Amino acid sequence: MERIIEANGVELCAETFGDAADAPVLLIGNTMLTWPDELCARLAALRRLVVRYDLRDMGRSATADPEAPGYTLRDLVADAAGVLDAHGLPSAHVAGFGVGGWIAQLLALDHPSRVRTLTLVGTRPTAPGPADADLPEHAPELMAHIMNPPEVDWDDRASVVAFMVESARHLAGPSFDEAEARKNIERVYDRTPVTGDPGKAHRANQMATAFAALDAGPRWRERLGEITAPTLVIHGEDDPFFPLGNGRALAAEIPGAELLTLPGTGNELPRRVWDEVVPALLRHTS
Repeated sequence: MERIIEANGVELCAETFGDAADAPVLLIGNTMLTWPDELCARLAALRRLVVRYDLRDMGRSATADPEAPGYTLRDLVADAAGVLDAHGLPSAHVAGFGVGGWIAQLLALDHPSRVRTLTLVGTRPTAPGPADADLPEHAPELMAHIMNPPEVDWDDRASVVAFMVESARHLAGPSFDEAEARKNIERVYDRTPVTGDPGKAHRANQMATAFAALDAGPRWRERLGEITAPTLVIHGEDDPFFPLGNGRALAAEIPGAELLTLPGTGNELPRRVWDEVVPALLRHTS
């Protein structure tokens, strides 16, 4: 059940699945729906206490101006530690997807006692902006779609959903499930509170636009060797947003990290990969 918690001095919307006596797993995405209900329930049924939450300016968490966030990436890392505090958890297994992977990496670096194991899904070792010279950049076709989008009425549900389905198609691997993507996009849209500027809110929830304007602070790639938590890197072989070289770099630079590649998969966690991802997560968090 969703509830509003106070973490690091802000109100965040969080939800748990499973028994409080089971091993805790903190899932970090942009909204809590980055990690689908059914995936969370499946982990909970296998004796994991799953905790997921909305970042600031996402979902039902505190919102100011997602296009001019008055907080930093390190504040979001402190928020994650605060989510653990609010649930009475000294530590947890931590998994971050996409931009949530940046928060997860920094949580493991700056609050190592809070992270039992680390799982990084579809992410990279550098913040928003140009990639390092040795890392692959976003695919040109994807960036052309993002930078030159068709006209979108961000106040209109049908317009937003149509645009985001096409964006999901560009982010996905060759086996794109349009119905599954549409359902997830509609759910994110319907959970977005219509307060302030609804267009800004929907852009932020659908595209994590706050990260484009966020102060990411000092680089951390050079510190990856300091991570002590056992680490699993999960990456789609056909990821056009953070191409596979990013996952390979994380696995190479974090001591002892394991790399699991998902064939035919983009920057996504579709249902068809859960039979591989869930057992891997269970092994890693045992």
